[in-house]
Amino acid sequence: MGSVLSYSGLSTKIRAMQSRLISEEQLQEIIQLPSVPQVASYLKRTPEYAQAWSSIDENDLHRGQIERLLKKSIFGNFSRIYHFANPEQRKFLELYAKRYEIRVLKEVMTNLFDHRNTDPVDISPYREFFRLHSKLDVDRLVACTTMEEFIGALKGNEFYGPLSRIQEHEKALLFDYGMALDLYYFTQIWNIRKKLFQGHDLDEITKAYGEKFDMLNLQFIQRSKRYFGMDSASVYALLIPMNYKLKKEEINALVESTTYEEARQIFKRTYYGQKYEQLTVANLEEFYNYILRDTLEREARKDPYSVAIIYSYLYHKEHEVNRLTIAIECVRYGVEPDEAMRYIRNN
Repeated sequence: MGSVLSYSGLSTKIRAMQSRLISEEQLQEIIQLPSVPQVASYLKRTPEYAQAWSSIDENDLHRGQIERLLKKSIFGNFSRIYHFANPEQRKFLELYAKRYEIRVLKEVMTNLFDHRNTDPVDISPYREFFRLHSKLDVDRLVACTTMEEFIGALKGNEFYGPLSRIQEHEKALLFDYGMALDLYYFTQIWNIRKKLFQGHDLDEITKAYGEKFDMLNLQFIQRSKRYFGMDSASVYALLIPMNYKLKKEEINALVESTTYEEARQIFKRTYYGQKYEQLTVANLEEFYNYILRDTLEREARKDPYSVAIIYSYLYHKEHEVNRLTIAIECVRYGVEPDEAMRYIRNN
């Protein structure tokens, strides 16, 4: 894995798919449209959505339907890449696909905590993906009405363990369940990457996920202390148990810091504080997407015949759907174009 030969066909396929993604210039045109149906009409004329949406009457679509179609495009493109990939490349895709499973689990759990039923229509974008790439019985999960029933329905699945351990705590919150899934997934990626990859692929995965996990840990520390006033033991429990460029002693110092100025000085001496001069403790969330996007773009350009090209494309596709969803909301509520672009660029 990682050779020009093994990636040449897939790389060509992904570059063609990348060229069809919605550009920032197109987003600027979209946010100036007067209505949501006109946004759908615009998207129907783009290379990315023209074929899949050709039979759809945009005048009959409401915002929720458009968002479901956008989500469905993520999974359709994932399946196209999977179909074109060789067995080694599929190992990464199967690992990556767990983030989609976790997304659905979180959606269902959110509804359970809010005492709302999950509308099977809301899960429709995922159904074909689950049939092809997952062992989860999504329809059985959607039919659950309590967390106990939901976790019981997962018995025998890898996600049962982390969720059932949280269930043992009487005052467990939705946040706790979601964090348990994220920590399980992130730890699994970090621990098995050396078994799945070697050479350039291992280097690319380690760099991409290493920086992502470092930045997430920095965000967890900042949010926990700034917004929730959590004690150090509780903060440590939220952190992804790995270190890349962020040293363990730096993490400990940030967690134990007692003032913003102390944390700021510690952060300035870290790898990220030195590499990104504009990055501060206060704007970590704002820069998280920028740094991850920048890392993936650089790695994909540097080695287009590696796993980086797959990861970069899937990230950008999901990012496109997030931005389009924000753009549609802005059009729906008549947000001024300049303000709308600020929301979109911060995503």
